[in-house]
Amino acid sequence: MNKDFLALSQFSKAELDAMFALCKDLKAKTKNREEHHLLKGKTLAMIFEKSSTRTRISFEVGMYQLGGHPLFISSKDSQMGRGEPIKDTARVMARYCDGVMIRTFAQETVEEFAKYASIPVINGLTDLHHPCQIMADVFTVIEHKGSYDGLKFAWIGDGNNMANSWIEAAAIFGFDLTLACPEGYDPNPQVLAWAKANGSAKIVITRDPKEAAKDADVLNTDVWASMGQEEEQKIREKAFAGYQLDEQLLALAKKDALVLHCLPAHRGEEISDGVIEGPNSVVWDEAENRLHVQKAIMATLMK
Repeated sequence: MNKDFLALSQFSKAELDAMFALCKDLKAKTKNREEHHLLKGKTLAMIFEKSSTRTRISFEVGMYQLGGHPLFISSKDSQMGRGEPIKDTARVMARYCDGVMIRTFAQETVEEFAKYASIPVINGLTDLHHPCQIMADVFTVIEHKGSYDGLKFAWIGDGNNMANSWIEAAAIFGFDLTLACPEGYDPNPQVLAWAKANGSAKIVITRDPKEAAKDADVLNTDVWASMGQEEEQKIREKAFAGYQLDEQLLALAKKDALVLHCLPAHRGEEISDGVIEGPNSVVWDEAENRLHVQKAIMATLMK
């Protein structure tokens, strides 16, 4: 198994399913308040170049529950923020810590860090991928549907890091995925090419949100302007008109369809308040599962 968790494409279906099995066990132990100190005495450095709510809290709490110690590092308060080469930071940090989680902009940053660090490196988010979130999303689907097999997944909105990681997940797990994205906001073409070369899943890109939502088992969306794209907000609002996951779109899906959103949500933009608060929404289970999935990832890589 790969020592790092930088993208889903690094792993086989069997390896990721094993993480889900461990996640289920760890979640049960957490709920029952059973000790599960699999990483007792170990330290996770958490490097943040992007601000965070769920990523920081879930990794920090998760490491504590595993018996280890989380260490928060803001890039602006470290030598990385003053221009120290990534490879220098990586080699030194590997001598202090047992693992590193990085939440940053460029995928190249986590890849270079992993190249020079002898300890596991986990991608907490980049502009290209968000693998931890997708693992939490798929695990949430498994909890509510029993399996991801044979389900139709729909993505409504920007072809961003979430869309890219959903495409990799579809290829690995073998479920059908339709992505409705406006012109000019498609997912990464290299990620699409990898998925088509390495999986048999039906992956479709359309300009019509209704096509994606029709008969879907799972509906998913994200903000129209991600972190670092705030200056594009007005332009994106025009481009994404008609791409809101609202009651009309939800009505086209199956009656028991699940609604996912990785949060934070801009209610009234990419999703309506009624849908995120409605009976189909499993957004809060999804958010909680970040904790349990990431514990499984850390325990798998750092034991």
